[in-house]
Amino acid sequence: MELTGAQILMKVLKEEGVDTIFGYPGGVVIDIYDELSRTQEIRHVLVRHEQGAVHAADGYARASGKVGVCLVTSGPGATNTVTGIATAYMDSIPMVVFTGQVPTHLIGNDAFQEVDIVGITRPCSKHNYLIKDINDLANTVKEAFHIARSGRPGPVLIDLPKDVSAGKTAYKEPEPIKMRSYNPTYEPNKKQLQKVIDLIMQAERPLIFAGGGAILSGAYDELTELARKARIPVTTSLMGLGAFPGSDPLWLGMLGMHGTYRANMCTGACDLMIAVGARFDDRVTGKTDVFAAQAKIVHIDIDPTSIRKNIPVTIPVVGDCRITLSHLNHMLKTQDLDALATRTQPWHDRIAEWKATTPLAYEQKDVIKPQYVIEKLFELSKGEAIITTEVGQNQMWTAQYYHFKAPNHFISSGGLGTMGFGLPAAIGAQIACPDKLVVDVAGDGSIQMNIQEMATAVQCCLPVKVVILNNGYLGMVRQWQELFYQKNYACTCMEHAPDFVKLAEAFGAVGLRAAKPDEVEKVLAEGLSVPRPVIMDFAVDREESVYPMVPAGKAITEMLLV
Repeated sequence: MELTGAQILMKVLKEEGVDTIFGYPGGVVIDIYDELSRTQEIRHVLVRHEQGAVHAADGYARASGKVGVCLVTSGPGATNTVTGIATAYMDSIPMVVFTGQVPTHLIGNDAFQEVDIVGITRPCSKHNYLIKDINDLANTVKEAFHIARSGRPGPVLIDLPKDVSAGKTAYKEPEPIKMRSYNPTYEPNKKQLQKVIDLIMQAERPLIFAGGGAILSGAYDELTELARKARIPVTTSLMGLGAFPGSDPLWLGMLGMHGTYRANMCTGACDLMIAVGARFDDRVTGKTDVFAAQAKIVHIDIDPTSIRKNIPVTIPVVGDCRITLSHLNHMLKTQDLDALATRTQPWHDRIAEWKATTPLAYEQKDVIKPQYVIEKLFELSKGEAIITTEVGQNQMWTAQYYHFKAPNHFISSGGLGTMGFGLPAAIGAQIACPDKLVVDVAGDGSIQMNIQEMATAVQCCLPVKVVILNNGYLGMVRQWQELFYQKNYACTCMEHAPDFVKLAEAFGAVGLRAAKPDEVEKVLAEGLSVPRPVIMDFAVDREESVYPMVPAGKAITEMLLV
């Protein structure tokens, strides 16, 4: 059977279970789009910018657990994906990005809209390919999906020259994936696990620290079981939010630069830290040479290169987080957990004191506090919404005051900190979960970076909600200028901003505004109930800051509290 490259691509995508592609057409991918329009099993979502396509595929992947897919043209279409690819790479999100390329005989000739996207994305993708032979297409696409979703997930790019997608060949079924140089370790070493059990049973001040890997591996139930069985308090990184129920008594809140007082203090005082799928990035550790200085550290991760990369560890465990925790839970059944509970009770008493004396707090008076908006959003959504965020203060207030009950409900750019991520990610999440309430919490600065995607939401009839915490500043940078640069607010005042209500209406969405505290609940209730895209603009305290805060270069326990 003779097929075109575009037909082969659609056939393999269907076999991989792809049901949605986010993209933007162009000349060199026109053959693919022609075939895609005839493929009823795959929905195409037309975004308004290629960066939006990658972020939407990212949000789709995080919400669904499937591989996100996007398709763009060559040249500027391809380069516009780089920020989204780097965002996914930093947060280990499974994604396959298809970029068009000029015909193979023109590669290297500076042809119209030619760019070496393989070379550009090599440092920020898990893997990438330039396909020069149509006969390699099916196997390469299969291999790309395998790499994207297996081991430590990540984005894979496939560059498709026009003659490959337009050409014809006798189709052969792809061969089973066999890669001698790529075989992730899923099963942990049993001897290492016994060492972990021994440390747990000896500990007086144990702590579990979960990162994004706990969510990516689906280790939610196993992590919760371990914590409750051994009565170990739990904290997470920003990317780990939702890996442990935010309502559980063992929950400490987020760790790090803007983590809770009790979580950060526990890190400084614990004698055992069990790190699950975490990178120990600088926003979590603070000053590395004093991070968890009293603790023996167990590090569980499927990626061996992440272990000991930033922090020395006592017991490395290479393996899938869910499988590893399942083994540990089984091994704990034979241990004297009552004796462990008695020994760790003073530790829980100490944590309770930290929680009581130094909780997250703010005071709501005459001007809307952003924390109040997030608390009301949590209350009205019953904590069941999928929340995406932009980056900055809005992101941190959401992490602090929206208490996530389950995994895959907090979708945010953690590693790269990409402003403009939240709206297109919300679109992807809404498509992945059409029956869920999806809300993007944004700042007035970051929402403008990809505001054009409101047109995508309206055209696709996606009832995504945008909550703008509007303080008229690039808020997080302004906060640093206030604290460390004598309030020299250099270039952070958003002196001119659109009327977001009118802007929403111009896109065909609903626009709402709250200027006073007593309007917040009414606006949220109305906005969340309307079955259409909505922008809600909240005029919040202009100089409200995010606390606690660990200044750069300080230990994680050296927090500014006011």
